[in-house]
Amino acid sequence: MVIGFSQEPTVFNPLMPHIEVDDGLHFSLFDQLIGVDEKGNFFPKLAREVPTTKNGGISADGLHFHIKLRDNVKWHDGKPFTAEDVKFTLELLVDKEFRSWSRSGHELIRDLKVVSPTELTWRMEKPFAPYTSILAATFIVPKHAFEGVADKNTAPFNTAPIGTGPFKWQQRVAGDHIELVANKSYFLEGPLLARVIYKYIPDLNVMYTQFASGDIDVVGLQWITADHYDEAKKLPNKVVDVFQSAIIENFAFNLGKPQFQDPAVREALYYAIDKQTIIDALYYGLPKATETYMPMQSFYFNPALPKHEYNPDKARQLLDDAGWKPGAGGIREKNGVRLSFNNSTTAGNHLREQMQQFMQQSFQEIGVEMKIANLPPAVMWGDFWMQSKYDSAIVGLNYLIGSDPDTANYMRSDAIPAQGGAGQNVFQYKNPEVDKLLDEGATLFSPEARKAVYLKLQALVRKDMPFLTLFTFANVRGHKQGAENITPNINVRIDSWNVDSWHWKG
Repeated sequence: MVIGFSQEPTVFNPLMPHIEVDDGLHFSLFDQLIGVDEKGNFFPKLAREVPTTKNGGISADGLHFHIKLRDNVKWHDGKPFTAEDVKFTLELLVDKEFRSWSRSGHELIRDLKVVSPTELTWRMEKPFAPYTSILAATFIVPKHAFEGVADKNTAPFNTAPIGTGPFKWQQRVAGDHIELVANKSYFLEGPLLARVIYKYIPDLNVMYTQFASGDIDVVGLQWITADHYDEAKKLPNKVVDVFQSAIIENFAFNLGKPQFQDPAVREALYYAIDKQTIIDALYYGLPKATETYMPMQSFYFNPALPKHEYNPDKARQLLDDAGWKPGAGGIREKNGVRLSFNNSTTAGNHLREQMQQFMQQSFQEIGVEMKIANLPPAVMWGDFWMQSKYDSAIVGLNYLIGSDPDTANYMRSDAIPAQGGAGQNVFQYKNPEVDKLLDEGATLFSPEARKAVYLKLQALVRKDMPFLTLFTFANVRGHKQGAENITPNINVRIDSWNVDSWHWKG
């Protein structure tokens, strides 16, 4: 089966900083201890059962974990999978010398012990409600692949991955595709395909054309663009539908840049964006406007946030009052800082490019200069994004881990990679009150009690505007008729979460 991705997967070690498209590959090559399905239910993978308070996997106070593992699992190179691999993975994630994609939750583990090859225990320094969801998003790597390696950031494994997953690494043709072959000794049912090819097609018009012509079987990330929807749903022998996802389209600020440190600037830019026209004219009304990073389908969604208003006059007034005065070429400036910046996104995403041009004109009308500086996906979402080298960006993000409302990875002040933190806070957003609420929410286990905290948190982020939430993604998904079990799942970042059960009908 050939799956189209608009971006090229480039991070093959799932414990290192990576984006959604890399997850597409990780789900094929690796396994977690537990998975999460489309209904939000956890199910066992490398673990024999999902740890709960009922089965003794988690103590009543949430502090002690006891994990039982399957005993029939082998790595792709034939070596047995054991509890030592799980211990190694959990310890590597918090190793200060390692470029970890997230230490959230893992850094609370104490007394990690291997009881037997199929059993391990640990205690948490304090109760941490999101941890089961974090385990469902943590792929396990083989200890033996890193033995004798001085710098684990440059281990050979990182370019030739070995997993326990349903497919094995076959070959990578850089800039074109990655080919995987069935792992015939996979411990779960499946895989049901002999080969999977992830094809890299950065131009979304070309991706759609290749889907229409039958060159690709499944349109993966970034799916079919809204302007092709009417035509796509009439294509013969194709299944096309719209799925409201958990991904939010954002105008993201790099708060390390002087022009964005004034909250009045961020607020003025939000007033200057004609959000509804963008949704209706460019995206055919398919996405839904939102004021928060929390998906609308979430129990924790805050519907009471101030509604966005398109009002260029208010934008101008805000900037006037904050002391941003028109200078050379009508561009506002203050204390030697010009309100001029680059905006970047994935080159080849034509609707985003049109949105940027529309915003550029709107901002110009209030005395702000936005220059468009788009990059190929592998460059855009590499260190340029992860190390906060951008000025501003258009980016789609799923802020949650599974269905859990914790967003420490994106919002805590110690999760800024550019400042040595482990996480995805590339906005360089710091607010002690946000840190406090995140800490509080993570110690509560009652959904109702947690909800009160996360409603407050969303209101605070809406006020601070480290990013401007534009709309929720409406993914126009498409696959060939006869391709079975391609199931959308709001609790993961990409559709290939269950690629082990994908198959052709008949």
